[in-house]
Amino acid sequence: MTESTSIRTEPLEVRRTALLALRGPAPGPGIREVWFVLHGQAMRAAQILEMAGALDDGSRLLVAPEALNRHYVGPAVSKDAPIGATWMTRADRENEIRDYVAYLDDAYAYTMRQFGAVKPSVNVLGFSQGGAAAVRWAALGHVRPAHLIIWESSLPPEVDYVNLMARQPGVRVTYVCGTRDKFITPKVLEAQHALLRDAGVPFEEVSFDGGHRLDDATLKTIVSSA
Repeated sequence: MTESTSIRTEPLEVRRTALLALRGPAPGPGIREVWFVLHGQAMRAAQILEMAGALDDGSRLLVAPEALNRHYVGPAVSKDAPIGATWMTRADRENEIRDYVAYLDDAYAYTMRQFGAVKPSVNVLGFSQGGAAAVRWAALGHVRPAHLIIWESSLPPEVDYVNLMARQPGVRVTYVCGTRDKFITPKVLEAQHALLRDAGVPFEEVSFDGGHRLDDATLKTIVSSA
């Protein structure tokens, strides 16, 4: 079928109501760290905070912004069909990236305003598709994390990693992958490590015995070694 030359598209910015899931104490002087936790494709914000429970030690506030694009997971044949969210697809890619980086900046500013003049340390963990979103946020947005954890994610190839490190001096970067991850195979994993090495990004390689998931013991070890 030949595409009609009379059809065109134009971008239009609109207002949206976003959803933040929170875990841990309310903002206050007892919070020493804020963790922004970005979920994977077809997940919900509350779900990733359930998986990241090992971070909840009473002194951390966990914030999970839910991606703006929700969808039914599998056939939507009943009122109980599960719902997930995705950060982006390949459609209108540049605008999708720009929009979610701006959204994450808004979530960051909203959260940090609640702490007044004394701000806690900020860290970012991105799982699966959320790992790519976290990297783009660090490269393009206002967040300045002390620690960036990329967990079982394909790194965005268009990011200028040299410039990312210039924007984030002193950031600790950790790349985590399970030994039985069905998406990040050993070949894919080596490609991700090579991308970071070739750009001169200092990072820690961490593995655990498991599949495509967060791992409590591994997460506790990583954060305790800061």
